Amino acid sequence: MRAVTFTALVGALFLTACGTQGESPPSGVNVAAPGSSALPGATEDLAQDGVRITAISGWSRHETPPVISAEFEVANRESEPFTYTITFDALSGSGAVLENTKQTVPAVGPGQTVKRTVRLNGSSPDLRGDKGRVRIAKVRRVPSAEAPTENGPCPSSGVRLTVDDGDAAMGLRVVGLHLTNCGTRAYRLDGFPLLQLLDEDRKPVPAVKVFKGSGGIATMPDFDAPARPVVLEPGQTANTALMWRNTTDTSGAPVNIPYVRVRAKPGAGPIMVTPELDLGTTGKLAVSPWKKDPPR
Repeated sequence: MRAVTFTALVGALFLTACGTQGESPPSGVNVAAPGSSALPGATEDLAQDGVRITAISGWSRHETPPVISAEFEVANRESEPFTYTITFDALSGSGAVLENTKQTVPAVGPGQTVKRTVRLNGSSPDLRGDKGRVRIAKVRRVPSAEAPTENGPCPSSGVRLTVDDGDAAMGLRVVGLHLTNCGTRAYRLDGFPLLQLLDEDRKPVPAVKVFKGSGGIATMPDFDAPARPVVLEPGQTANTALMWRNTTDTSGAPVNIPYVRVRAKPGAGPIMVTPELDLGTTGKLAVSPWKKDPPR
């Protein structure tokens, strides 16, 4: 396994405004009446954490590969704006996963319901006899004030913080955090980011030890290199990484941490990312020091 591989996350889709209500659905789209179960799939596949699929089309006959689409709505019942990232699966009639995709709906206000449509491809060119279905595989939502922004205007902090898809091999996981100075002034770092680990309800998880350096998890030169001051001029980037093992034993229940609140340095504003830490029963997480990226 390479020391660290940083792969950019799928860019967030910054879509605005609610969908138009009262329109007739397209031909071939199944629409569920409120509170009904007319759509194909189990209830938990169609609604999760404020997200609800309201209509599903069958596989298209005029596109190759075939495409299936689903209309969905996001309802925020909290007291502050949230940004939602939803993973959708396209399923065959037998339940096999043919495709998945993520869609981000930013800044859904308190009490607001936002409507969107997602399209997924089928892996087989011949699904004409298969009606197919779409399910909500996962919902992640973070307060919009803490949501990472890969595109759009530079945040007031002058920096962007994002997480990549990471690397995995033989139970070892490494995921990278990337900081870009999108502002107009130099940005200084010194040492390690500050991390707060959060569960499914975004509540702190105190039972995990966070190590500065490799913490004996694996031999990784980047993790045990001495921390040095980093100065990012506008346009420059730096990276740090998280490392863990997902091994389990009989010592307790496996720990899964979907959310991490990150502060690039003391006093910096928080950014909440979703690296999906499957820590097993190890109770350990390692973090590397900030390192400036080489010039491109």
